[in-house]
Amino acid sequence: MGIEMSFLDWLQSMHTQAGDLIMPMITSLGDTGIIWIILAVVLLAVPRTRKSGMIMIAALCLDVIVCNGILKHLITRIRPCDVNTSVQLLIARPVDSSFPSGHTAAAFAAAAALFFAGEKKLWKPALVLAILIAFSRMYLYVHYPTDILAGIAVGIAAGYGGCWIVNRFVMLKRKNDPERSIECRQ
Repeated sequence: MGIEMSFLDWLQSMHTQAGDLIMPMITSLGDTGIIWIILAVVLLAVPRTRKSGMIMIAALCLDVIVCNGILKHLITRIRPCDVNTSVQLLIARPVDSSFPSGHTAAAFAAAAALFFAGEKKLWKPALVLAILIAFSRMYLYVHYPTDILAGIAVGIAAGYGGCWIVNRFVMLKRKNDPERSIECRQ
């Protein structure tokens, strides 16, 4: 944890007025996964992207179960802001455990779901936003780098799992109906 705290402390020394204004706004986009839920609902509403919306919803559900339902309760890692209380937070102090980063996991679950669903125009901007949200969590001193890395791993796995679930159990993949077929991108 020493190297991680040193990195976070160094990151604190890099704060700027613009960063202090922008990073809380970026992180708020990931609060309760709302931006990803809204995007999934929009995708569900459009017939051409309905399958992608279903994959995204499945991925976000998997993420919530694994990240917030299991791992955070199992590991109960203390947040960096609770270790070094001298850092003034720019956001409200989160009340749950630090590991893994839920904001990061949800963001990467959404981006990965879009990638695996083959949404060529959407997954790249989603990935950029996911990276910004992940970085904001360290900038704001509420997550360690390993929390972020674990969130990325959980998110990517959830994105792939969401694609697999929709293909396997929602039965969108049909041999005689290529229009309704989805292949999880590798």
